[in-house]
Formats: sequence, C-alpha cells, structure tokens
Amino acid sequence: MKIYVPLDSMAKALGAEEVTHAIVKEACRQGHKIEIIRTGTRGMAWLEPLVEIDRGDGRVGYGAVTPDQVSAMLDGSLESLGRVEDIPFLARQTRLTFARCGVIDPLNLADYEAHGGLVGLKRAIAMSAADIVEQVKQSGLRGRGGAGFPTGVKWDTVRQAQAERKYIVCNADEGDSGTFADRMIIEGDPFSVIEGMAIAGLATGATHGFVYIRSEYPDAIKIMSAAVDLARINRILGTNVLGSGKAFDMEVRVGAGAYICGEETSMLNSLEGNPGVVRAKPPLPALQGFMGKPTVVNNVISLATVPVIFEKGAAHHASFGVGRSRGTVTLQLAGNVKYGGLFETAFGITLGETVMDIGGGTRNGRPIKAVQVGGPLGSYLPVEKFDTPIGYEELGAEGGLMGHAGLVVFDDTTNMLEMARFAMQFCAIESCGKCTPCRVGSVRGVETIDRIAAGDHEAPALLSDLCELMHDSSLCALGGFIYHPVMSAFEHFPDDFSTTKEAAE
Repeated sequence: MKIYVPLDSMAKALGAEEVTHAIVKEACRQGHKIEIIRTGTRGMAWLEPLVEIDRGDGRVGYGAVTPDQVSAMLDGSLESLGRVEDIPFLARQTRLTFARCGVIDPLNLADYEAHGGLVGLKRAIAMSAADIVEQVKQSGLRGRGGAGFPTGVKWDTVRQAQAERKYIVCNADEGDSGTFADRMIIEGDPFSVIEGMAIAGLATGATHGFVYIRSEYPDAIKIMSAAVDLARINRILGTNVLGSGKAFDMEVRVGAGAYICGEETSMLNSLEGNPGVVRAKPPLPALQGFMGKPTVVNNVISLATVPVIFEKGAAHHASFGVGRSRGTVTLQLAGNVKYGGLFETAFGITLGETVMDIGGGTRNGRPIKAVQVGGPLGSYLPVEKFDTPIGYEELGAEGGLMGHAGLVVFDDTTNMLEMARFAMQFCAIESCGKCTPCRVGSVRGVETIDRIAAGDHEAPALLSDLCELMHDSSLCALGGFIYHPVMSAFEHFPDDFSTTKEAAE
C-alpha cells in the first residue's frame, strides 16, 4: 500500500506531520505493509492535509485528514474523495508548470524524469544559444513575478552582452501577501527550477546561478538546497552538464526578510552582501547586474515554466492565453474565500469566474466587497469589475495590476479606508529609504488618510496628489505602485472614506 502525504509547509501547518506519525503507528497496529511517499501539495488548502492511498488500483484521496481518522482511512471505512484528479477544483485546471506538484517526491530524480523532467534540458543542449532564446520568444513567456517583461527579450540581451562572466538569478523572495506559488513549486518540484536555470545558462552563456529565497521559507530552503546537491551529483549541474561538455552550477542564498528585496536590484545588492536598497536604472541588470556583470533575473514560476516550453514546444505554450498574455497563470486564491489555494489555468479567465465559481465566494457566506489583485501594491477591484479577463493588459486597462497573481478576497464588512491605510503603512515600513517620494511620501500618506478619517475635507485631494507624485517619482515598484491600492479603494468605495467620522461618532 502506497500512501502519499504532503510535506509542503501549508500541509504541515495544518497537521500533516501528526497525521504521518499516526499512519505509521496505525499501519503497524493493523498489520499493513505500507510505503509512505512525501510529496508537494496539490494546492487545495481546504483539503489539507490531503492523503492519497494507492491500494493497487490508483490513488484515492482523503482530506482534510486528522489523526483520529487514520484508523478508519487505513481499514477502508472512511469515505474518500475519489480520484483526486476528478475533484472539480483540480479537474478544471490546465497544469503546465505545476503538473508534477503533489504527484511526485520532490527529491526523487527518477520520479522527476518519469514525469517528463529533463526532456527540455536535453533538447536545449542540442540547440544553439540563439535558437534557445528564439524558442522562449516564440512561447510568449513573460515575467511571472509581475512585471510581465518578455523573458526571451531579457535572455537575448544577456546573450549578446560581452563579458567574461554572466549569471542567472532566480528571485524567490516571495513577499506579496496572498501569494505562495514560488514556495509551492520549490517545495513540490525543485528540479523544474534547476532545469529552467540550466537552460537559461545555456541560452545566455552564464555558467553560475543563484536562488535567492526568503528566510521565512525554511522548508523551501532545505528542499532546494538538497535538490541542488542531488542535481550536482547526477551531473545536471557542474562542469559537464548531462555529459554535454557545457558548464552551469548554482547555489542557494537566503534573504534577511526585507520585502524590498523582491525588487530585482535590491535583491542583487543583498545577494552581493550589501544592504537591500534599490538601484537606479539604467544600467539594467541584464547589462550590469550581479557584481556588475550581465545577469538574468527571473521569478521562480518563469524559470519553472521554461522546461515545459522545451518539452512540449513553444507553440504548445503559446496556444494558451489571451492577447499578449500567453501560457498559463498560477492564480493564488486567499483571504475570505471558500476554496483557497493554487489554480493554474490559461490567461483569459475572468476575475468573477475565478472568485465566484472556482473559489466559491466567501468562506463565511457574506457578499464580496472587493478583491485585491497582485499583492499589497495591487488594486482593490469591486464586483462591478468581475467580467475583467485576467491578463497583463486586460487588468491594466481596468486600473489593475497582475503582480504575482495573488487574489485576496474581502467581504462586505471590510472598511476600505482601513485597507488603504494598511497599504500606505506597509509601504512606509518596508521602504528601503533610497528615494524621497517613497521614504517621506508613504509616511505623509498615512497621516493624510488619518486626516480623511477625522473628517478633513481637504485631505482627499492631497492624498490623490501625493499618490500621483509617488507613482511618477519613486525609483521602484514599492513607492510607484502604492497608487493602485490607495486610489482604487478611494475611487471604488467612496462611502468608506466619507462616512468614517460619522460612523465613529
């Protein structure tokens, strides 16, 4: 009997370790011969810990399992969920990047290869650097970290740059509220990131890479470090990648917990051992990045998607999506939502379908008031915007921001003035202090919102001017994008700004 239990941080937080210990103890008592296989998560938070059992006729799921249910689960008397792939939340997905998550042991290289791993790298090895870059361009892959910059164009810039050393940097400093896709892929399928980075190295002439992981992800750090060691032992990394004579190696670096290091130049400073402070651009990191050398900086999901492109073809990846947003988007449903978790699907699905149909509305049954799309710097969109397709340009046309594709749901009891204040205060706390608009403007912004709450009728115009100044003058996304959450809350929910004083009285 094979029993699959997630080792993902989310599953562990919900009791996966206690359930695993109970399985071992109860299997011994009942006389079952078992093999426990630890996997990543399938991404359905409300079903964790999700346990799958294969008694010889395929994997059947049970969730959310508690230790006192283990006895009934093992003797077959506990009602199952059936085949996990048939659960509507999972069955409706188009899983390209996350196809192996929750399916394989993340540190079993043979398991990885049996599910399509290394096919892309082997094909890339036989190609020229220019041809590799062209495939990425034709796939339509854009930065999944939120900027949406065409990945192939960035790679081509580094490829053509003249330097004695080049680098690939994977930015895994996933700090946006309501996002967890980077952590999920690292904990559930780390070899996909390694393979993507190796392909990027072949494409650009880079021979060394770094994965910069936030310190708050101890499990991800442990798993990625182990995966890098295994990849090196098996010649996926090193001086002779898969016997090709080509070199690419990498290492894991741990951040110190600063949100600003999600911004690429701040992250590069931290990677070099310097304070995580934003750099002015130009020069771009593609020309002068880590240690002043040409550097590819890509998000985890971007790099983990690269092997899929070379396994299935650029045209296959480009066949999904809408407009200029090609491929799949890894939506992360969080906040007050009934079915929270990761949902991978083609770009173009509407915001309303995602939140109401797939997410099931709010967990407490109250009406939805707003959905924040794209992390703490994203806009609060009301239900009137629910017909908006999820795509970079499509969200942008509605004043939205793709960001890292996190969706945080709020019900009708939420006061949007308080949420706007939270966003501005978040910016004040996390600002690196490099530029005045962000450093000073965020503090003045909190004060201005407090003036609005106190009934100052001149403060709203001041807040609008301040947000526009920060948007136009800040050096990076932190201060520049604070316009989105603050002004979207102010625009779409004016009653919360005009009645706060009266309600308090």
